[in-house]
Amino acid sequence: MELQTLIYLVVGATFLLYFVLAIVARAGTTSEFYVAGKGINPVLNGMATAADWMSAASFISMAGLIAFNGYSASAYLMGWTGGYVLLAMLLAPYLRKFGKFTVPEFIGDRFYSNAARVIAVIALLVISLTYVIGQMKGVGVAFSRFLETSVEVGLFAGMGIVFVYAVLGGMKGITYTQIAQYVIMIFAYTVPAIFISLQLTGHFLPQIGTGAELTGAGSDQYLLQKLDLVLVDLGFAEYTGTPDLMNTFLLTLALMIGTAGLPHVLVRFFTVPRVRDARKSAGWTLLFIAILYTTAPAVGAMAMWNTLKTVQDTDQIGAPEGNLLYAERPQWMKSWETTGLLQFEDKNGDGRIQYYNDDNEAFAAMAEEEYGWNGNELYVDRDIMVLANPEIANLPNWVIALIAAGGIAAALSTAAGLLLAISSAISHDLLKGVFMPNISEKNELMAGRISMTVAIIIAGYLGLNPPGFAAQVVALAFGLAASSLFPALMMGIFSKRMNKEGAIAGMLAGLSITLLYIFMYKGWFFIPGTNPLEDTREAWMFGINPTSFGAIGAAINFIVAILVAKMTTPPPHEIQELVEDVRVPRAS
Repeated sequence: MELQTLIYLVVGATFLLYFVLAIVARAGTTSEFYVAGKGINPVLNGMATAADWMSAASFISMAGLIAFNGYSASAYLMGWTGGYVLLAMLLAPYLRKFGKFTVPEFIGDRFYSNAARVIAVIALLVISLTYVIGQMKGVGVAFSRFLETSVEVGLFAGMGIVFVYAVLGGMKGITYTQIAQYVIMIFAYTVPAIFISLQLTGHFLPQIGTGAELTGAGSDQYLLQKLDLVLVDLGFAEYTGTPDLMNTFLLTLALMIGTAGLPHVLVRFFTVPRVRDARKSAGWTLLFIAILYTTAPAVGAMAMWNTLKTVQDTDQIGAPEGNLLYAERPQWMKSWETTGLLQFEDKNGDGRIQYYNDDNEAFAAMAEEEYGWNGNELYVDRDIMVLANPEIANLPNWVIALIAAGGIAAALSTAAGLLLAISSAISHDLLKGVFMPNISEKNELMAGRISMTVAIIIAGYLGLNPPGFAAQVVALAFGLAASSLFPALMMGIFSKRMNKEGAIAGMLAGLSITLLYIFMYKGWFFIPGTNPLEDTREAWMFGINPTSFGAIGAAINFIVAILVAKMTTPPPHEIQELVEDVRVPRAS
């Protein structure tokens, strides 16, 4: 069967499954719409949470970042997995014991203030919209390649799919859809990795294959060792080279505490029946996530090696005759060229693909003199690496079709969770909680669906103008969550002395300074014609990457909140008792 036909059949079958699950499990009450009626089994909730969590950034973009950045991208692995440990130990069981639908609802009640609740809603909307931009970029990348169309058309197709099953199903429908999406994702990610690991190293497990010797030509060298040699010969940094330690530490910290403050993930722990089930769900989620996250370094390294072998004769690295003739490029390159995510420009007119590092001035001068190089001629978007990897490795068509379904499932699953978080913030926290407390359940449900529809439209527009690769955009959202909601949640659970004035001041300070720093260097990317500052390490304040600044914003939030709380009146006695009750197990 032809590849494109097989892709249509496999992807179409998964879409049909999502629609059926959404319709069968359609939410009929606000409880089902927001928290799936609080009746999801912990194991199933762990799978759904893993799918919600393993977004386009994890499935599509993270291995691409690892492929191009090497060891320095390990911060994403450490931060995104370590954050779940914090979440399981410090937040999930206590929030479930509190028993409310949403994070802003917890903050509003804990800090006895509608103002605190509104600020939490604003923070949630900023976080979720930033996060969903990365998902929409992933949706566009996946749909564009496998529908053989432009990124823009692919993005609009994805918006339509999300609209049908997220708006109709609510949390109940999304949960069962995400369980199916997790199964599809994990098979789609691990099966090609196993094939490629066997092909390159002879090892079945990709986790072992990453550190193994290459088979065939060059079998006397390890995969990572050979990658280092080839990349250095092309003017790039070593794949296993030492990263920027300060930004690696700050980014890891921002991703960890950002994970523990993400509203669309936290709300999943309200969907289980009991408090202990929330802790079990977190444990199962971490296990299900680990399957993909321990495979990602192998996928990144093998994808980079296969790409380099395609465009270069690895025994004649750098020499002009070792470069691939553009006219002889393989079919996978032609396919991705139609999306605009892979581009070639013959700058010296020799008809060969010269893939060297533009940023290495010493290498550029040498390459210009010896190879007639006029600049890098090949652009490869990092977000295509995982999806293109099976094609590059010439795997069977059914494997390529499987990863197409997995990539689309990853982007859709998290987009749905984020849109639900946005919807519940507007309909439940703002309308029901602040402005229209007497609204009927039917009207609240309608408001939730309308707000989700509007959010889909806004997210689609912003997804057309992302400020970076999917994983980079998502990292910005984690920074915003780290600097705004995480400190308020932590102090709300563990500090009886923290009052509304401190929480409000802390959230405003952390969110504002982090937003300001991001927009200084990333720009108002959704407003055409605006120019941010130069986004380079030399231009950043104290050398801090915008994706890492969330850790600084969180520290500012804590400091401001504690200082303001000390200078103002302690919370009422009943609030302090509430904190004690939430934190201390009932049996004691």
